[in-house]
Amino acid sequence: MKAAVIGIGSNSVRMLVCEADGGELRRIRRDREGTRLFAGLDEGRNLSAQAMMNSCQAVKRMADSARAEGCEAIHLFATSATRDAANQADFAEMLLRLTGLTLEICSGETEAALSFYGATEGAECGVIDIGGGSTEIIVGSDMDVRCGFSCQMGAVRLAGQLPIRDHGDLPSVQLVASDILEDALQLHPALTFPRTWRGTGGTFTTLTAMMKGIRWTDRTYMHGTVLTKDFIQRIARDLADMPIEERKLLPGLQPNRADIIVHGICILLAVMDRLDITEITVSEYGNLDGYVKWKYLNKK
Repeated sequence: MKAAVIGIGSNSVRMLVCEADGGELRRIRRDREGTRLFAGLDEGRNLSAQAMMNSCQAVKRMADSARAEGCEAIHLFATSATRDAANQADFAEMLLRLTGLTLEICSGETEAALSFYGATEGAECGVIDIGGGSTEIIVGSDMDVRCGFSCQMGAVRLAGQLPIRDHGDLPSVQLVASDILEDALQLHPALTFPRTWRGTGGTFTTLTAMMKGIRWTDRTYMHGTVLTKDFIQRIARDLADMPIEERKLLPGLQPNRADIIVHGICILLAVMDRLDITEITVSEYGNLDGYVKWKYLNKK
C-alpha cells in the first residue's frame, strides 16, 4: 500500500511517502518545511493565526503532492506545540477545512513510542529524540516499549527562554535541561537504562553533517554514525562562540536551525551526563517511520 504520513512538529512540518507491504517498509520520498510552530504560542498557550496558517499551508502542499503521486492514504499527526496549545481544536478544524485531513494529536507517551519504533530495529536499546518543543526518552526492544516519556524541553522552547551568547552560557542551559530531566525521571524510579543508545532528530543529523564535513542535505551518509560525547562538547563550545549569521554559512548546518542548534546540543549533553552515555548512534529514521511501522507493519 502506498501511503504518506505528515507530522506537524514544533520546528517543522515533515512528510514521508512510502510503501508498506508484506511486513516490509520501502521509503520513497521525504519532504520538510521549517514553520517554527512553537514560536507561535503566546502566554495564554494559544497558537497565533499566522503560525497555524503557515503549518496548514505546508501540510496542504505536501498532501496535494502525495495525492498527485497516488497515495491511497494520508495520515496527519502533531506533537509538542499542538499538544500544548489551548486552541488545538481550532487548529485541527483549520487543517480539516484547508487540507481535508483529520489531525491526530499525540500524547507525550505516544510520541515517544513512535520515535522508538522508527529509530530502532530489534535489540534492546534506548532512544533520545530531541525536538523543538520536547525531548523523548525511550527504552525497549523491537516494537516493545518498556518505558517512554516526554520532557518539556526542546531546542525552540529553551531558545525562547534562555539566550546563549557564548560558551559561558552553556552550563546554565544544561543545568535547566538536567533539572527538567531529573523531574521526569523521578516518576520512573525503577527504570534501568541500556548500554546502547540511538538519537533521532535534527540535532543529531546536524552534528553528523558537521563531524563528516558534508552538507546538511546529504543524508546518505548519516545513518549509523557514532557521535562521541567529547566531540559533542567541542562542537557545542565552537558554535556557542560563533555569531548566528556565521553559523548559517556552515555547510553542515541547516540555516533555519542556526539559532536553536546549540540549545539542542545542550539538551543532548544534559541527557548524556545524567544517563552516563559516552557515545550515541545516529538514526536517520524517526516518528514518521515509526507511525508507518505502527500503522501497517505491527503484527501484535
